[in-house]
Amino acid sequence: MKPIIRKATKEDLLILDTFMDGLVDAERPMDITIKEGKVVYYNLENFILSDEAQLLVAELNGEIVASGYAKIKYDEVYLKYDKHAYLGFMFVPEKHRGNGYNKLIVDALLKWSKSKNITEVRLDVYDANPPAIRAYEKAGFQKHLIKMRMDISDLK
Repeated sequence: MKPIIRKATKEDLLILDTFMDGLVDAERPMDITIKEGKVVYYNLENFILSDEAQLLVAELNGEIVASGYAKIKYDEVYLKYDKHAYLGFMFVPEKHRGNGYNKLIVDALLKWSKSKNITEVRLDVYDANPPAIRAYEKAGFQKHLIKMRMDISDLK
């Protein structure tokens, strides 16, 4: 059965908060810079209320099985595009993975972005997450930039 893709509502915030916890838990092993304890990546209610963002969920038999958002971001003056859509909060609970729900969310967010006259779409994915990289490449995304970091707290 194919889920319904719909805009998230304030009534979805409790389950989406658990999705955010799941996303943080999944990303912590890939990112030593994430602090311990409760982490809030996004103000989801702002995404629900904003005209410059679209927070979507996939609902199957009354259960939310996937989430994702697109947010319009304005670019630096030296870049080719004035603005782009940034995708994030892509999460599917483990028991629902492998069913193509993330792709349904991405496709709907791409359509929303196009409806806002956006032609450039970006997202971040951890280098240590090859399955996600393959999925986004399969959806048409291309690797673009590598972000590097260094901890110099012990530097003398």
